[in-house]
Amino acid sequence: MSGLLVDKDLCIGCGLCVKACGNAGIVVEGERPNRLARATDGCVLCGACVQACPKKAISIARDEDGDETPQQRASRLAAYKDVWVFAQVDQTGRALPVAFELLGRARELAAVRGCRVVALLGQGAAAPQDQAPALLAAGADEVLLCRDDRLATLDARVYAHWICDMAGERKPEIILYGATAFGRELAPGVAVRLQTGLTADCTVLDIDPATGLLQQTRPAFGGNLMATIECPRHRPQMATVRPGIFAAPQADALHAERGRITQVALADAWQPSVRVDAIEHASATDVITDADVLVVAGRGIGSKKNLAVAQRLADALGGKLGCTRPLVESGWLEYWHQVGQTGVSVSPKLLISLGVSGAIQHVAGTGGAQTVIAVNEDPDAPIFGSATYRVVGDCVEVARELTARLQAQAWRRARIG
Repeated sequence: MSGLLVDKDLCIGCGLCVKACGNAGIVVEGERPNRLARATDGCVLCGACVQACPKKAISIARDEDGDETPQQRASRLAAYKDVWVFAQVDQTGRALPVAFELLGRARELAAVRGCRVVALLGQGAAAPQDQAPALLAAGADEVLLCRDDRLATLDARVYAHWICDMAGERKPEIILYGATAFGRELAPGVAVRLQTGLTADCTVLDIDPATGLLQQTRPAFGGNLMATIECPRHRPQMATVRPGIFAAPQADALHAERGRITQVALADAWQPSVRVDAIEHASATDVITDADVLVVAGRGIGSKKNLAVAQRLADALGGKLGCTRPLVESGWLEYWHQVGQTGVSVSPKLLISLGVSGAIQHVAGTGGAQTVIAVNEDPDAPIFGSATYRVVGDCVEVARELTARLQAQAWRRARIG
């Protein structure tokens, strides 16, 4: 059985293990010279106390390998191959942009591993039939297509069983999901059923050249550091990735011709467990992850009424409006506007930041922007550290002036035309 072991002959009761533990998972009890460390129910087997112990008195016993030898484990893991991408569709049956972004990165990972890229596409019977060829053109070598009305509704239970049935038969090495609302619900269900690991909200995916393992990097501790996670003993290796992190590849018609579409079935046993009568969602025109131009408002905008100024600037530029987390928490804008670690990641060609302080949690979601113009009254604002161009001034006045100039230019062009 897995657990924390304390060697009573080596432990000196110094308490360094208690200081190293961040989960109240170990305590030191008794009086000297009989003070000893003891694990509590809070222990998560993180190993911090093992590293802190000066006498090497603490160790971790794990039962996850059972009686499996290293050779047997290597043979078992070798049976898994290929990189799978779950291609989520919207309510019209169209694949979401994040599916194409993941295919681009999957293509690079597969090149290192010497394997194929497979896209998973589940649709209702009446959904558009051009999505599978588009996924092939984006980098998939094969599309596993299931057209079944039970997949017309985003029921995580049905989709999870469908994916697990295919994974059990075909044994993928890696499965990637978009970190959409549905992807975040679906991926854990698959991980539990397949008894494997899952890393959520990854920003970097790489292959370790020494071990061949998928290195899954994500922000940790409030974005103050980046944690790289591996899954060495279980397959498939799974990760969710936020929309906008990776660039979508250019469509390749020749690659689409070489790929294949395989029709797969959904077992009769898996029936929807929920009925959706109505659902509120952002329309296609509201989604900000695919915007080429984005105006992002922060607390420095001053008041809710000043959001109209930011919106007019976005309209003049043919762009969309985003915001930071405090504005959503204040009820000024809906959640789908939020850019950052707890919102969405964006990669516009132009991002104009109005009154944004530049907290690391926000900046983590704007790393894909090509050009960033930051406007802030504070010359020492952290946002300037990640900006291409910096403007020190009142963001509302700067936005009004810029909007007026853009509108004047548009009027002159229309008059000349």
